Amino acid sequence: MIRSWHLGDDRQSLVLASFDDRLPEAVYWGPALPTGENLETLSAAALADVTGGMVDRNAGLSLCPEASESFPGQTGLTARNASGAPLMPSFRFESEAASEHGLTLVFADNSLDLSLVFDLVLTPETSLLKLQTRLESADEITVDWLAAPVLPVPAHTGEMIEFSGRWCAEFLTRRLPFAPGSRVRDNRTGRTDHAHFPGLVVCNAGTSNTAGEAFAFHYGWSGGHKMVAEELADGRRQVQFGHATASLSSGRHFVSAPLYATYSATGFNGAAVRFQRHVRDRVVQGARTPRPVHYNCWEAVYFKHDLDELKAIASQAAGLGAERFVLDDGWFGRRDDDTSSLGDWVIDKRKYPDGLTPLIDHIKALGMEFGIWFEPEMVNEDSDLCRAHPDWVLGHADQIRGRQQLVLDMSNQEVRDYLYAHIADVLKNNDIGYIKWDHNRILPVVDAEQAEGFYELVDRLRSDFPAVEIESCSSGGGRIDFGVLERTHRVWLSDSNDALERQRIQHDAALFLPASVTGSHVGPRHCHTSGRTLDIRLRAWTAAQRHMGFEMDPRELTEAEAETLRNVTSWWKANRDWMMQADILRLDSADPAVIAEQQLAGDGSRFVAFAALTRPSDQILPRPLRLTGLDPQGRYRLSLVNRDEAPRLSRGAPFLKHQDLEVSGQYLMSHGLTLPWRFPETVWVVEGERL
Repeated sequence: MIRSWHLGDDRQSLVLASFDDRLPEAVYWGPALPTGENLETLSAAALADVTGGMVDRNAGLSLCPEASESFPGQTGLTARNASGAPLMPSFRFESEAASEHGLTLVFADNSLDLSLVFDLVLTPETSLLKLQTRLESADEITVDWLAAPVLPVPAHTGEMIEFSGRWCAEFLTRRLPFAPGSRVRDNRTGRTDHAHFPGLVVCNAGTSNTAGEAFAFHYGWSGGHKMVAEELADGRRQVQFGHATASLSSGRHFVSAPLYATYSATGFNGAAVRFQRHVRDRVVQGARTPRPVHYNCWEAVYFKHDLDELKAIASQAAGLGAERFVLDDGWFGRRDDDTSSLGDWVIDKRKYPDGLTPLIDHIKALGMEFGIWFEPEMVNEDSDLCRAHPDWVLGHADQIRGRQQLVLDMSNQEVRDYLYAHIADVLKNNDIGYIKWDHNRILPVVDAEQAEGFYELVDRLRSDFPAVEIESCSSGGGRIDFGVLERTHRVWLSDSNDALERQRIQHDAALFLPASVTGSHVGPRHCHTSGRTLDIRLRAWTAAQRHMGFEMDPRELTEAEAETLRNVTSWWKANRDWMMQADILRLDSADPAVIAEQQLAGDGSRFVAFAALTRPSDQILPRPLRLTGLDPQGRYRLSLVNRDEAPRLSRGAPFLKHQDLEVSGQYLMSHGLTLPWRFPETVWVVEGERL
């Protein structure tokens, strides 16, 4: 007996089959199947042979591979009963329920009083699968591992792209062969983490940004996670995501975070656009439009808060085009450095004898919104809170400190109530429209309840203060995922404001993140995290590729630098309405020294391309830059926005250097743009409009 189900649209199909009422297997995932395809025949055709050295029936690579089936790889569930004995459930079909765009499939093991539920949705606009596993038990059990619904990837995909990184170098990508055995990433830091963005792309050797097949995954969870990409001895391949191991849990109800997945036949961009649109249109709710130009005072004053100085900085930031002023770390307790006062969320009367009102009034008079920094989940030992409640600290007393701070136990309702009361008091008594929510160290233990407690606190604040936007920051990009983005409006991609490093980070983060939620700031002339000194034009145009802001002391700018920044900011404001809704298409450059992308309006009527030369090219002249996503038969007018930045060593007369260009989309995608020669560490900006 075969039961079959189909989730599909005009871009992809996922076909599930249950054989003899066992757990469903994904028997097909790939390009959209034609209407009328016989699913039962397709399911039967997917059954593989058995030969020597094998058991007599292949264990199903199901949505939750079972140990009771003698599955030879990573199983989807590892659990123990109250006495510690391993559970070996054998689930059978119980019921199904269909919605307009999804399925709920229920399977049970009545002898163990266990139910396994799969919630499966294919979102119609974004063609993104959202898959979740639930486990229900009549008795209390311990679950060591519960995978989100497990998907296979086909044998003809030979490579995977995984994500690593570090502080100030997030979203590093690594292309690896998909080989026999397991590739396991077990992130036990307790947060999403710089080194463990929960994503994976499975592809072919020939897959590029613009062509080829890609199977892309993201686990939408802000705690530690585990990923398994495994090729079995029989050649089958599976991808699993779930909470990190060692986040042991006992109870009767268990649920994975959502696994988001999609198939693309048009390269990495095909998948990236679906993730970007899903985040922008489905996940993030209530973001301010138009997106305001941001100013953050951290790299201008650090912990040294002086009211008159902050007012002067705010005035200059407004003159450069800023529309939001964020007061960073140092306004509370007795916070003169990073060794004290976390947890004491009361305004420092030494620095602000009349409270924050005089500063806020000045900022509002300049036409800017006021924002403020918190790090609620952390505490310093030198704080009134820690002295009063050492029992609120997560982990043992002699644990290694991180950045001179400890972590509060967010599973404790008293802790959450204390934090809510203090944050709410600041918000109620001050005109605040924005919170930068920081999280500056890994956890001493892996605990899913820590992330769940964070979610509960943010949800409560969002409910009571719906007009306040929240940015997720965790030493930069340490907590970026769809789980946190359901509760926030913006992410701080990296603590590095080095524009060269930002070019790469932004480029790779665009595989999942749209511009509207990705903060990018113009840093100081001398970057404090890299030691590099970079030109204002590179810094400004790099920030203009995402949600633009400034994070430097504006008093350091020369008049020429200030004029450049004002001009780029004005350009960004003039274009932000469509750019913040555009698709970011990564371009395949023939020159490895170039990082390039194209931001294409949803209706295809206009675009802007950015091409950054990050180092000297190996050849003398720029190689043509091929665009993508255009109508081959359409005609486009192109203008080099910053043609006045061409250096004297650009001695020839390439067309765009002197006048606008009108050509077909076919030409732009096949031959590409011929750009003027330029120095390294510069960016060309090209606007295009369909005629």
